[in-house]
Amino acid sequence: MNAYQNVFKRVERKYILDEEKYRGICASLEKYFLKDRYFQSTICNIYYDTPDRLLVRSSLEKPIYKEKLRLRSYGVPDDSSKVFLELKKKYKGVVYKRRTDMTVPRAMDFIDGMVTPDENSQIEREIKYFLDFYGDIEPAMFLSYDRKAYYCADEPDFRLTFDQNITYRTEDIDLRSGVYGKKLLNEGEHIMELKIPDAMPVWFAHILTELDIFPGSFSKYGSAYEREYIKYNNPERTNCYA
Repeated sequence: MNAYQNVFKRVERKYILDEEKYRGICASLEKYFLKDRYFQSTICNIYYDTPDRLLVRSSLEKPIYKEKLRLRSYGVPDDSSKVFLELKKKYKGVVYKRRTDMTVPRAMDFIDGMVTPDENSQIEREIKYFLDFYGDIEPAMFLSYDRKAYYCADEPDFRLTFDQNITYRTEDIDLRSGVYGKKLLNEGEHIMELKIPDAMPVWFAHILTELDIFPGSFSKYGSAYEREYIKYNNPERTNCYA
């Protein structure tokens, strides 16, 4: 039996916090939330896309349905480390994520079509369908961040994460190469993300209102793509959040 969850269905909401609001929300939530089993980690990702970056461009248009493929590790892996190949879809605000664990070499061979799906793995077959549908998929961006994760003591399915030090690069796109690249956030900024099965609890909404914290539309891959390929080529555009 797997020790990790490989199928998710939930609502996710994101908030961009400065240092003051980050400290405020942390102080307000001390009596409600507990540290997750994997409380503190550095998460590394490779986002895959078509050569013309169809997936991220479509996502930035905020369609009713969107999907993406990424390879994720917790810390910097080597060839024998467990990594997760994840297919993430969003439809009408609900996120569906399915993932399977592999080694880095097998994941790369699988994406390149050199390894066939395990006949007992429905998730691998779904990912294979995604790869066949889009055809020419390639590694588009490395992106990492430092995460702190909590869960609600009374509602364990209600999870809360804080990400900072978001780092990305568009060359040497290999999880095994380590964490380096350009910084996405301003100094002192954090991304708070709520992961809830359905509606936000009323008591939590009251806390956010008291602290003047409001949701924002933010995609790590989308924002890094905009900053790298749009903002830098269009100096008049200053808002890279999407």
